[in-house]
Formats: sequence, structure tokens, C-alpha cells
Amino acid sequence: MSKWLAVAVLMVVCLGWGEGVASSPGGSREGARVPRESRAGAAEKPETVTLDQLVEEALSRSPSIEAASRAAQARRVRIPAETTLPDPVVSFQNMGDLNPPSLQAGDPSSGRFYGIEQEIPFPGKLALKGKLAASETEAEEWSAEEVRRQVVADLKEAYYEYGLVLKSLEIVEKDRKLLETMTEVAQSRYAVGEGSQQDVLRAQVELSRLQDRLAELEQRRASVVALINKLVYRPDDSPLGKPVFPENSQLALKEEEMVRLAMDQAASLQKQDRQVERSEHAVELARKEYYPDFALGFTYVDRRSDPEMYGLMVKAKVPLYFWRKQRLDLESARLSLSATRKQRESEASSVTYAVRNAHAAALSAQKLAQLYGTTIVPQARLTFEASLASYQVGDSDFRMLMESLSALLEYELKQYEALAELHKAVARLELFTGPLTPPRDF
Repeated sequence: MSKWLAVAVLMVVCLGWGEGVASSPGGSREGARVPRESRAGAAEKPETVTLDQLVEEALSRSPSIEAASRAAQARRVRIPAETTLPDPVVSFQNMGDLNPPSLQAGDPSSGRFYGIEQEIPFPGKLALKGKLAASETEAEEWSAEEVRRQVVADLKEAYYEYGLVLKSLEIVEKDRKLLETMTEVAQSRYAVGEGSQQDVLRAQVELSRLQDRLAELEQRRASVVALINKLVYRPDDSPLGKPVFPENSQLALKEEEMVRLAMDQAASLQKQDRQVERSEHAVELARKEYYPDFALGFTYVDRRSDPEMYGLMVKAKVPLYFWRKQRLDLESARLSLSATRKQRESEASSVTYAVRNAHAAALSAQKLAQLYGTTIVPQARLTFEASLASYQVGDSDFRMLMESLSALLEYELKQYEALAELHKAVARLELFTGPLTPPRDF
């Protein structure tokens, strides 16, 4: 193969590869919206799967979400029982002969006694038990919400990782095909004495490196697909379509606004607040235990030939040993309340750190994605094109061309990594703040 034929082949392949990379986020919007795969025909376009579809599926099928929801429901159905009076006691007593059990004629104390007794807690105790149970229920419901948000956040991170892996596979595969052609060109030039064996070996080493990267990406794809299937409760080997990403590149709120929103919306903090309320009600109930509970009773006496008799009864349970029971219970409730408040403070500190950390990661990723898209990748592409032009006229060697191509590949991959990290950081923020405006699409 002559020198000019080799260069012509290389130019055709490089220009075709450049058309593909122009559809990256750093290229024009038209190129990003109309990839070459879609121009090849609608029949070849792979099936897509949206994040909303997966989230809806996970919310309806996830066993962990269902278990947490059932646990909250189980708490709620117990509230009426906590505010209900204790069961009454019904009694029957026969005063007379033992065998057979009958009354003794002529004995006025002989008779059949029918009684009912109802325990009545001191006023306010049942209401406090109801408030305590309601606080426990709300804490359990927020715990279920925390599980739901965690599943959604994990699913979003896995989804964006899946998109990153697929994009990386596309870029590396294009680079591999180009390198295969460049290797053939280098071999042809070496065969006719116009190139060096070092160029051939350099191209082969770079090609082997890309093969290794492709194998690693394939392993990552299999792993993330299995994770997504686990989160949506599908079989591990279920096929997964191509991801679609949202279209907003700006964070909705500043850092301090994010922190304030998290303080109001974080499920873990809401759960801690309800647990503090529950402990406060427990302290009030422990104070109420210093007051006596009552019992009312009614008795009917059947004495056969003698006149019937009726009895009324009032009882009071006196907390006589309060210094060994009620006083210690109250102290224990106060200590539990103090511990719960400290746990709430600790959780608030953890949430604040997590929100600030995720916001910083999102902001950094956003800036990097913009930097790569508007400056670094276009400059790397121009450098590669300049190296190609110099190589065509013999002003640069094969090594410089390979280095510029390798740099362009790495910068494009880093651009997509930054975009994926932006999405993941927003998903981590939403774990505490609830849904936010989604960041930019790929």
C-alpha cells in the first residue's frame, strides 16, 4: 500500500470517527439529539428504559418497601387498642353446698352471686397512651419513607452508572475500530519501508489496552444490570433497555437552601422528631402513674326464696411503693427522652454533612462537565485533527498522533464520568430533600 493510499484510508476513518464523537455533550445539540444509530433506521434502535419506569416498578414490587409499609400499617391499627378501656371482668360465685353445687335452704348467706367489674385508668392515661402509639406509628411511617427513598436513590445511582458504562463502551469501541485501522496502516507502511516497527508495536499495545478496558466495562455493565434488576425485583438475568436521561444542567438550590430543605424533609430527621415526641409522651405518662387507677363493680345475688340482693363496688389502686416503682419509671423515661434528643442532634449533624458533601460533589461535577464539554474536549479534538493533518504531510510522527487520540478518548470518558457523578450526587441529595429538578441529560 502506498503512502498516500494509507493516509487516505486513515483520513476517511478518522473523519467518520470524528462525526461520531461530535454527538458528545461538548458538541452541537443537533448532533446530540440525532445519533448515528438513529439515522441507521428505526428498526435497529434498541429499546429504551426510562428512570420513571424503573422507579415505578421498584415502588410497586420492592420487598423491602413493602415490608416497611406493612410494619407501619401494623403500628397504625394498634392505636385504637391503646385508647380502649381494659376488658371488664365477669364473675360467678355459688355460696352453698359444694357437691352438688346448690343453695342451702334457710341460710340467708347462701346464694348465687353474678358480678361484673370494670377497671378505669386515671383520667388522661388512655389519651397519653394513644398519643404515644400515634407517635410510634408516625415514626414507623417515616422509617418506611426512608426505605422508599433509599431504594429510589440506589436505583437512580445504578441507572446513571448504567448509562455511563454504555456511553463508555460506545466511545471505547469507536476508538478500538479506529485503532485497528491505524494498526493496519502502520503495518502496511512498515511493510513498504515507509514506517517503523515501533509504530506498529505502539498501535498494537494501545489496541490491547482498549481490549482490556472493554472487558472491564462489560463486567461493570453485567454488575450494574444485576443491581438494577435486584432493586426492581426482577430476575438477575432480565434484559435491560438503553437508558434515557433528564435534561437540566443546573442545581435547583444553593447549598444553604439544600440544608434547610433537608432539615424539613429528611425522613430520618422526621422519624427522630416523632421518637422525641413519643419519649415526651412517655414522660407524661410516667408522671400520671403516680395517680391511682380505679375499678367499678356491680353484683347481683340470687338467694332463691329470700329477697334478691344487689351490690356496688369501687376500688382504687394506690401507688403505695412509688419511691421504688413510679419514681424510677419516671427517671428512666426522662433519661430515654434525653437520649432520644441527643440522637436527633446527631442525626441532624449527619444529614447536614451528607447534604453539604453531596452538594459539593454535584457542583464540582457540574463544573467539570461544563469545562470538558466547552473547553477540554473541543481542544483535544482540535489537537487530534492537527496531529492528523501534520501526519498527512509528514510533519509529525505516528506517536504524536496516537497520544492525541488517546488524550481525546480519556477526556471524553471523563466528561461522561462528570455528568454521571452529577446525576448520582443529585440522587444522594434527594434522599434527604425529596425530588429536585433533574440535572442535564447525556
